[in-house]
Amino acid sequence: MIIKNVELVAVAVKPEQYPPEDRIEIAFAGRSNVGKSSLLNLMTGRKSLARVSGNPGKTRTINFYEINDAFRIVDLPGYGYAKVSKQITANWGTMVERYLRSRKTLRKVVQLVDLRHEPTKQDIQMYEYLRHYGLDGLVVATKADKVSRNDLSKQLTLIRKTLNLSKEDKVIPVSALKRTGVEELMEELDAIYQL
Repeated sequence: MIIKNVELVAVAVKPEQYPPEDRIEIAFAGRSNVGKSSLLNLMTGRKSLARVSGNPGKTRTINFYEINDAFRIVDLPGYGYAKVSKQITANWGTMVERYLRSRKTLRKVVQLVDLRHEPTKQDIQMYEYLRHYGLDGLVVATKADKVSRNDLSKQLTLIRKTLNLSKEDKVIPVSALKRTGVEELMEELDAIYQL
């Protein structure tokens, strides 16, 4: 799949702000600072489509991007940032859960995890939640450029084991910096869109 055009069509915190359910949606979820914005920018070929920041917790809304006038990529707010108040964290959880539970056009959630570390308790909870709703099956392991080739296989095995992935579940190592893994991810998104 080649992304020819991309447009931000909605920024939402509640369902009334969502765009109409007239396009298939593929959402991206992950911990704050996992590299979600960098990945979305790389995938779409836009340097500043999603705001990249060294400060975690920048995305506080659900952002809907229309791709090739055909489907949407949905950028969910990051979870697990300790310096955000409990009230804001609770609001984010409610906002994301409402979207995941109720959106009829949502086909898959791509969960991002940091390849350098074992998935956190929140990563595990998120994947179990996605599995419960049948939205699991695709994990992107970000920051692959930070791991040696020797450690890559070991870390991928750790992610599979910690998230209790099935043999059918896919883990794609990606580096936004080195621009690797994106073609494989785009093929997966294309297959989801074609379903």
